[in-house]
Amino acid sequence: MENKKFNTALIHGGFRFDKHTGAVNIPIYQTSTYAKKSVSESVCGYEYSRSGNPTRAALESLIAELEGGMRGFAFASGMAAVTAVLSIFKSGDTILVTDNVYGGTFRVLDKVFSHFGIKYKSIDTSKPENIENALTPDVAAIFVESPTNPLLTVTDLSAIAEIAKKHSILSIVDNTFMTPYLQKPLEQGIDIVVHSATKFLGGHSDLIAGLVVTKDDVLGERIGFVQNSTGGILQPFDSFLLIRGIKTLAVRMDRHIQNADKVAELLKNSPYADKVYHVGIPVVSFELSTSKNLDKFFDNLKILTLAESLGGIESLMCHPATMTHASIPKEMRDALGIKDNLIRVSVGIEDIDDILKDLSYALENA
Repeated sequence: MENKKFNTALIHGGFRFDKHTGAVNIPIYQTSTYAKKSVSESVCGYEYSRSGNPTRAALESLIAELEGGMRGFAFASGMAAVTAVLSIFKSGDTILVTDNVYGGTFRVLDKVFSHFGIKYKSIDTSKPENIENALTPDVAAIFVESPTNPLLTVTDLSAIAEIAKKHSILSIVDNTFMTPYLQKPLEQGIDIVVHSATKFLGGHSDLIAGLVVTKDDVLGERIGFVQNSTGGILQPFDSFLLIRGIKTLAVRMDRHIQNADKVAELLKNSPYADKVYHVGIPVVSFELSTSKNLDKFFDNLKILTLAESLGGIESLMCHPATMTHASIPKEMRDALGIKDNLIRVSVGIEDIDDILKDLSYALENA
């Protein structure tokens, strides 16, 4: 069936069923290698699971369809996915990157790719003129996170794509927070989409995974070459879990957003939250009042959990300054607004009354 609605594609997209057995759920092909018909002919196109695995291929086909791209790729983590994308660039290239980007992305650019002569410039991509002003002959790509983590700054992706095309450079978007349910960057002209699928796509805090989708086959060949050459692939069992998680993305996101709106409303009306960041997605960030004690606030939580990551069915609290963005120097964090009293909430799908009660108690007794 062509042109499936998104909620249908979540369940029936990619490989609809196993072509060998008719299994409705794609099996876990837990194998490292495959028998060949002859020296020059494989049985079904698979020869070695680093290069291709049926379970992983089903996932890759699914995410490509959901994002509206030509090729999808599954990696062992979100950072493995980011690393693969950055690996298509060469020494002397400069990447323009959103200034309050995820700490792991900043770290790999600042501490790893810098050793290979790939440079970066951190800019506020929410203002297109900043990008135009930062362009120099060595700029090869724009890497955007929108909304950003944790300040939820929004960038106009269509404007980014237009600038990139005008100057013949690549545009890359980290779509982790939005997922293709809320935002499809490729449809806005972006070249490459990256996900930490550990988060909302997986949705159950039980796997680590990364995904990449390219707008065309040419870019797909480049990413595919890196994936096969460097080998940071997602394993069959985790591919199976991720497919299963994606099937319920829409219903989970609806509940996440509904609950997050209520959490944001509570915080905006609370005397104990100095500033609230919320753009209608399942993540809410806020600055705890300086009259309150941060450690006591976290100690008083009974349902919401202080933990790394986000996007699971349970509500998670994060302290960016010491957790997700600890690798960014303090002076840079302060300049960006990632203060020591900033807290990020990944709002889960628990009963909203319990979430609000738990949060209110912790705020009042911090």
